[in-house]
Amino acid sequence: MESTIEQRVSVEETQKGSNWWGVLGFFIPLVGLILFLVWKTTNPKSSKAAGIGALVSMILNLLLVIATAVLPAMM
Repeated sequence: MESTIEQRVSVEETQKGSNWWGVLGFFIPLVGLILFLVWKTTNPKSSKAAGIGALVSMILNLLLVIATAVLPAMM
């Protein structure tokens, strides 16, 4: 019987994450968030990429909204 550490290593070696899920999460943040939540335990590398893409997209959108609201008021 393999120990849990050996099982984790063998599972992590077989799972190949793709950065394309991060790109998808960036351009469609809702899909990235859903993929992150669904794949959190079954496919952690792709889940992390999709979640980071969605998070970066949401932060940039928030900064853009703040900038468009503040900059015209300053001029």
